[in-house]
Amino acid sequence: MPDTPDTPDAAPPARPPVVDLATWQAASDELLVREKAHTHEGDAIAAARRRLPMVEVDGTVEVVGAEGPVPFLDLFQGRDELIVYQHMWYDGAPHQGQCEGCTMIAWHLQDASYLNVRGVSLALVTVGAWSEVAPFVEFMGYTQPWYSVRDAPAPIGGEMGYLRTFLREGDRTFMTYATTGRGTERINAAINLLDQTVYGRGEEWEDKPEGWPRGGEPCWYWRTDAEGRSTWGPTSRPVPQWTRPGVTAETTLGRNNPCH
Repeated sequence: MPDTPDTPDAAPPARPPVVDLATWQAASDELLVREKAHTHEGDAIAAARRRLPMVEVDGTVEVVGAEGPVPFLDLFQGRDELIVYQHMWYDGAPHQGQCEGCTMIAWHLQDASYLNVRGVSLALVTVGAWSEVAPFVEFMGYTQPWYSVRDAPAPIGGEMGYLRTFLREGDRTFMTYATTGRGTERINAAINLLDQTVYGRGEEWEDKPEGWPRGGEPCWYWRTDAEGRSTWGPTSRPVPQWTRPGVTAETTLGRNNPCH
């Protein structure tokens, strides 16, 4: 585990140089030029995304949720657009053994009010059997609808870890966009906020000044022990699970490889 402020005997990390406000403002203004260029490029990419072709999918495919089997079309909840996050799943693993990265993503999808008002619904799906998924959803306290797509063909089912968007025209359903890996980071407010801080994500791949904390492997902080220390050890859990009532350390972890 990399050094953190809670690691005994860890050397104090380096700090940015201290300057007066005018000097800081000048440096900040210089960076702002690059940030605005980055924002404008993001706008241009979003414009290109809106111009992608789309692929028709079978909206009658059955998925399983809290109300039993329903057609995929029901996930739209009568709206014209749908965003789906496809959560990875490990059959038979305990709650704390499910995918740490997907747990982190799902934690940031607790309220879809601002999507709904724009005519967009949100759902989370996974290839786990509903008999396993339902207790996990209840344990985590997730508020958005979840479904098992265990028997559904791709792109509704199949490989997980994707963010996908769909469009509905009457009873016809189309996939309009899909991304995975770091493409899903736009969901993750914590990651985006950490990128604004001096020490960033705490991952060793990041470009850091000399003397900065070296960080650990990607995703090293997605699990912690009961004291909040980042670790992939045998008594760790995905971070938000420690907020669940009655949670204790576990020794029966499922798959826990970083960044599956």
